[in-house]
Amino acid sequence: MFNIDSGEFLVVAIAALIFIGPKDLPRAMHFVGKWVGKARAVGRQFRSGIDSMVREAELAELEKQWAAENERIMRQYPPQPLAAPDTVPAIEHVAQDPVSHEHVPHEGDAPVMTPQPEIHADPAPVEVSAPKPAANDSKPVPPASEVKP
Repeated sequence: MFNIDSGEFLVVAIAALIFIGPKDLPRAMHFVGKWVGKARAVGRQFRSGIDSMVREAELAELEKQWAAENERIMRQYPPQPLAAPDTVPAIEHVAQDPVSHEHVPHEGDAPVMTPQPEIHADPAPVEVSAPKPAANDSKPVPPASEVKP
């Protein structure tokens, strides 16, 4: 940061030891460290403020470009008015056959709600037990850790 060579740093350290003295040197270094930390904090805050201003300026420029491009696209492709839905054929169908309860779907009809399927929980698992040994087996099988090869 300050481009101080190791030899220059050694001269400054010896001068500080001579002029301040070994007794007050730790307190002086603590004081200098506090002020260096405060100076760095102010520098960071200044830098972050400048960065945020630059970002805001870039965003404003991008917003202007976006608005200009949007305007160009809207001029090139103007919005078309939507036609009203044609409901006359469905009404005529009901008027012609008022007795019929069966509805024949037409292309423009709205979707019909259907009942939701019933969802059942899975049945409880069935426990399967191991077969019991025959009664004539008098000697139980030892665990694998007790079997000697």
